[in-house]
Formats: sequence, structure tokens, C-alpha cells
Amino acid sequence: MAAVRSSLAGGGLPSRAFYRVVRGLVVALCRMWLGLTVHGSERVPSSGAFIVAPTHRSAMDIPIAAAASTRRLRFMGKDSLWRRRPIGAVLSALGGFPVTRGSADLEALKRCVAVLTSGEPLVLFPEGTRQAGPTVHPLFDGAAFVAFKAGVPIVPAAIAGSEVAMAKGRRSIGRGRCALVIGEPIHLPAVSGRRASREDLAALTEVLRDRMQQLLDEANAIVGAQRPR
Repeated sequence: MAAVRSSLAGGGLPSRAFYRVVRGLVVALCRMWLGLTVHGSERVPSSGAFIVAPTHRSAMDIPIAAAASTRRLRFMGKDSLWRRRPIGAVLSALGGFPVTRGSADLEALKRCVAVLTSGEPLVLFPEGTRQAGPTVHPLFDGAAFVAFKAGVPIVPAAIAGSEVAMAKGRRSIGRGRCALVIGEPIHLPAVSGRRASREDLAALTEVLRDRMQQLLDEANAIVGAQRPR
């Protein structure tokens, strides 16, 4: 774990100044091309580690999630994305790190815990792969597991409109209206010094899903109100 923490905590990453420049450009493009609006950014912790847990409908959700905070947000992605040099360079500049598809889930979760214990925030998509529609799909309990392991809060979020701009399987990015809505942090329940049980993980995951659904409803309402009639 120490080696993983060392490699992910900052070694090999671009400077935070470079990150701010790249993030600023990416977010500006999202605002111009996708009409992105961000709601609730004041709810994102200004210090310490935490998990941002957004809904997932499009490949555009990663750059959109970067708009949640000016702090460097880390995220993992399938390693095949890094084989395309321009894309891989941008993903790394945005704080991404590759995970081998098909590798043990536990190893990926260990990498996430290492990022958080180094003090950096992390973006995790609890729905797993990209989904479709206005309903939050059943969540994997990975976000809850990592939160308990690292002792950090989860910040629920929802993204609306990205599915229209770039649906799964589409190669081009269409213009549209997108909204990112961020909720209040979910702080971990006390587990009295013991390890979190499966019941603890399930309960936290269900709370997270309820919050994400509320936020997705709100985000869809915002996007619907912005579209021309």
C-alpha cells in the first residue's frame, strides 16, 4: 500500500498550477459548448479528502465533474484511455490514473484509498459504467467501502444533459444544456471502532442513492427549464 500511495499521491503528476490551467480551459469549454451550470459548489469541502459521487450518463461526465471544485480532483479510468496520447495526457493533467480493466476490484479500491489518505479528493461514479435515463441505477458499494476505509465524507452529485450531448457509443460531442448539482456531504455513521460491516456499507449506499436521485431530479428540472420551448 505504501508504494501505491507514493505513486498516486503526487509523484509523476503535473503541478497543481498546470492542473488549474487545464481544468480552467476544460470547464470553460463545457460552459460554452454544453451550457454547463454548476449548483451547490459551496457545499464541496475546501480542505481535506472526500469522495465526489456523481451520476454517470456520458463520457463528458469526467470533465463536467472537474467543475465541482477548483481543487485537484482525482479519478480512475480504464487504462485503454491512456493509450491515446492526447487523451491520456489530458486525463493525467486532470488528476486521472489508469486502472487495468479486468484487474481485481480490490486493487482498484486500494488505489482509491491511497489517493484519499494522501489528502486528495477523489471522484467515483457509484453506478459503475455509464447508464441511461432519469433514474439512478442500483449502486455498487465501492464508494461506501472506500469512504469507510479512508474515513472521509461522500459528496453526492448529479449531472443532467450530458447523455444528450454525448450518449454512450457516440463519438462526437453535440451542443446542449448541462447542469451539475452538488449535495451536502454525507458524513460516515459511527461504527464504534470496528470495521464497517456489509450492513453498514449497504445502509450508506442506500442513503447515497436516495441523495443522488434527489439531485438528479433537480438537475433534470434545471436543464429542462433552460431548453428553448
